Parts: sequence; C-alpha cells; structure tokens
Amino acid sequence: MFTYKFIKGSLWLISLLPFPVLYAISDFFSLFVRRFYRTKVVRENLRTAFPEKSAQELKDIERKFYHQLCDNFVEDIKMLSMSKEEIMRRMTFSGLEEIKKRHEAGQTLHFLYLSHFGNWEWISSINYSIQPWCTSGQIYHPLRNDAMDELFIYLRGQYGGVNIKMKETFRRILQLRKEGKNYTIGFISDQQPKWASIHHFVPFLNHDTAVFIGAEHIARKVDAFMMYGRMSRPKRGYYHLDIIPMEDHPASVPETTLTDRYFELLEADIKEHPEMWLWTHKRWSRTKEEWLKRQNMDEEEDEQENDD
Repeated sequence: MFTYKFIKGSLWLISLLPFPVLYAISDFFSLFVRRFYRTKVVRENLRTAFPEKSAQELKDIERKFYHQLCDNFVEDIKMLSMSKEEIMRRMTFSGLEEIKKRHEAGQTLHFLYLSHFGNWEWISSINYSIQPWCTSGQIYHPLRNDAMDELFIYLRGQYGGVNIKMKETFRRILQLRKEGKNYTIGFISDQQPKWASIHHFVPFLNHDTAVFIGAEHIARKVDAFMMYGRMSRPKRGYYHLDIIPMEDHPASVPETTLTDRYFELLEADIKEHPEMWLWTHKRWSRTKEEWLKRQNMDEEEDEQENDD
C-alpha cells in the first residue's frame, strides 16, 4: 500500500533525529495540542475524577498530561529506527523471574494486565527480555485508518511478538496453548467497552465504571498466570515496568476478583502520577444507570415476544 509505505518512510526519516531534538519538537507541539485536541474531554475527565483538587492542580495535571502525550508520539516514531540495545536500555523490566518460574513449572500461558499509562507501545520490547524461553504477544484493536493500522502492527511486532486482534483473542490463545510453547500476553484492559460487552462495573476514579472482564474470563478457562504491569518513568525517555504477580490459578478465586484488583492497582498508580494516564477518551460516557435502563428494556421486549 502506497500510503502506508509513504507514512512509514516519512516517519522513519524523522525517527533518525536524536532524542533531544525529538523532545524539543514535543515541547513545542505540546503548547498547542492542549488547546485543541479533546481539551473539553480531558478537563471534564480530570474534574470528575479528582473533585477534591483545586483548579490550579487540575491545570497542572492537564499541562503535564499533554506533555506526556506529545512525548509518546515522538517516542513511538523513534521506535522505527531504535536499535535492540537502545530500546532495552530505555525500556526495562523487573519481575520477569516470576514468569520464568511458572514456565519451569509447566504453566505455558501468562497474562499481563496493562493500561494506557506511560508509553505502553514500548512494552512490546519485552520479547527481547524473555526470549528464548518465552514469546510475548499483545491484544490490539484495529485502527480505522488502514495505513496507520498497518504501521502500528509493524511497530508492535518488530520485536518478535505476536499481534492478536481483539475479536480473535480467545481462538488465537487456544491455538497458542495447543502449540505447547510459553507465551506472555499483554491485555490493555482500561478501555471503555461497548454496550453489548458490558457485564461488570467497578468503582474507579470517582465513577461507577463499566469495564472489560475478558482477560480474567479467558484466564479462568486456560489457567493462565495473571500479573499486573506497573509502569514508571525514572526520567524522560526511560520507562520501567514492574511485573506484579496476581494469581497463579484464576479459577480458584471468585469471578471478577482479578478485574476488581486490576482497577484498584491502576487507580493507585493514576493517583500517584495522573499525567501518565490517557485522559483523551470519553471513558465514562456509558453509565450504569443507562446500562440498567437498557437491560430492563431488553427484558421487557423479551417478555413481549413471549406473550406474542
């Protein structure tokens, strides 16, 4: 596809710029992006998530968030030309021995809860750190723009990991289990589900929040070791992911326990560094009240059909 090749080639040339120049570009654009890119959404999300904070505190978080967002953009571009040595120096991991321990015990699937926090795209480089005894993979939602979708599939898969479409998650994971190899699969689970996919709500950032339960649901079926990835940014251009064990055998605990725990951990991380979470999405547009209303309407329609 010409458009894909053109975009990739253009961004590759930009990626050759050294980090100081890329961050200078980020500094410049962050001054303007915050004035037009989903500003109302960001401000409303911050206001309702942190009602206890002053207007000045919210303004400071907003400014830092847009700075982080622009940093993410140039850092993702830089992925096109970064060497293995450089990405491993800038994106580090701890807790990998927990995965290896389960691998040696014969547990072949390991699920890692991730979030839109820090630079989540760089986490795909974990494959360098867990080979040859394990292979990484990530669940992704295809982008509407075909060229950009192809670009991000390339970026996420260039380290040797497996890209799995969200709609094909369960089927592909069953295939991976049949192979008998060891896989660590990342689930970014903090998105807002569509109405038809809502089955559970959790208290999260001062909202009754609709959440995905897919990672836990699949883990219970395939007996996957569950983990949480806590991301930090020691300094600009450097990230660290600490892997925290959650449960060896998910089916041994009550349903939604791990989903609830994931959002508790994520909320604590966001409160500590709110600028690092992605605030541009309408995360709370699907309320529990509206969901219950829709459920009641569906039940009434079913009863009407039965009466007919």
